[in-house]
Amino acid sequence: MVVSKDKFKVREGVFDSFTIKTLQFLDSKGFFELEELSPLFLGKESNVFIGKGNNGHVAIKIYRLENCDFNKMYDYIKLDSRFKGVKRKKRDIIFMWVQREFRNLMKARQKGVRVPTPLAIRNNVIIMDLVGAPASKVKDDLPKNVKKFYLNIISQMKKLLSANLVHADLSQFNILNHNDLPVFIDFSQSTTKDSLRAREYLERDLKNVNNFFKKIGLKEKELKTVEDLL
Repeated sequence: MVVSKDKFKVREGVFDSFTIKTLQFLDSKGFFELEELSPLFLGKESNVFIGKGNNGHVAIKIYRLENCDFNKMYDYIKLDSRFKGVKRKKRDIIFMWVQREFRNLMKARQKGVRVPTPLAIRNNVIIMDLVGAPASKVKDDLPKNVKKFYLNIISQMKKLLSANLVHADLSQFNILNHNDLPVFIDFSQSTTKDSLRAREYLERDLKNVNNFFKKIGLKEKELKTVEDLL
């Protein structure tokens, strides 16, 4: 099967021949049908598609090899004790970034955090189950019960800490609203709790969440502090 690059253009995201070969391999394994992909999200570093495979619909996250900020990726990875001795080579960093997201999702799920189930990775591509049909980000689909949804996020953040992880980029942009329950996404930047900047990232995560929920109606006295999480 020959697939042209033009078929995978999503706004400014264009996939090179290497990525197309990676997608073709995953297609051959039955994870999705390559010609049936449809765009879902355009991110800063990646594009996300919906695909249909042997076991139903999946989300296919593809990190762009040509125009992603691998320097930012390196800044996160070099502080992660699980990736000691990482070398500053662009493609290696991107592949490691994908592996990191897969590992973080697995660890989060083991502690009961609501996240997409990771199914497979190869090179710059990660495949996950599709949440909802699909579920929208909370910024676009506000919860019916704001306080209950917020407290559920706090509970998920505590579970994530029990998995020895800090999300490190949590906000209304990477929390889905699925049946009025939060689902955390985008785990490639997540770092271990013992990382040098873990406390800083945790404080930033909570600040982002608090600012958003205050904006949509939560009272100041109902907001949690980092000490409430620890």
